[in-house]
Amino acid sequence: MSTRAQIAIQIGPEEWAHVYVHFDGYPVHMLPALAQWKPEDILAAREIRQVTPEALDCFSPPRDPRILPRPTREFAHLYMWIGCQWVAIKPKADADRV
Repeated sequence: MSTRAQIAIQIGPEEWAHVYVHFDGYPVHMLPALAQWKPEDILAAREIRQVTPEALDCFSPPRDPRILPRPTREFAHLYMWIGCQWVAIKPKADADRV
């Protein structure tokens, strides 16, 4: 079973692109793998099968990222670029969205 994730990147005042990641979305894997990549790289990938330090394995053809008014966790994990680094966002116990 795949551990799905989203990467939310702010692209406007109230616009967040949510890039889908299909495999290995758990923080132990994703945070070291994402460390090699900048938000521009993730946005260019558009839809990702798996993130590794060496490559972004992308779907072909990719779907465009969903654009939402705020970061939203719809899968197991959500990652955001904060303070020049990738961060795993942990939801509050009583909330299903960030």
